[in-house]
Amino acid sequence: MRKNLKNECVNCIERRRCRDSFSSWIFFIIGLIATIAIRVVTVLIKIDPIDGKIAWYVGIAGFFLFFVYMFRIGQQRARLIKRSNLVEKISQREQLTDEDYSLIDAILCALSSRKERINYFFIFGLSAVALILAVYLDFIR
Repeated sequence: MRKNLKNECVNCIERRRCRDSFSSWIFFIIGLIATIAIRVVTVLIKIDPIDGKIAWYVGIAGFFLFFVYMFRIGQQRARLIKRSNLVEKISQREQLTDEDYSLIDAILCALSSRKERINYFFIFGLSAVALILAVYLDFIR
């Protein structure tokens, strides 16, 4: 896989995932909404228990959809790796084919996703804010 000036994958078997397909953005947004919803549960439960429960359901349902999507992608990658015997070839230091290199390029491309880093940042940042607010509401206020 080589990248052109527009930073899009060229000759990549996972080009759709590397290029941030429309569906990947939808599930990314679902994951962010779920992250926010779960993190505000503690605050909302203090303000209005019904809103807290709604946020909890939105968060859990969002995580369910997001992780089903991520599981499906992981399974597809695992099948590609197994079908190509890539693990065995690498562990036995066999000569790799152009297809093997393309598969490795695709996997590395997918692992370097900006969306994934943004998602981790949101989870970490919102978890810290939720923890601080929960401590404040439960023990200081």
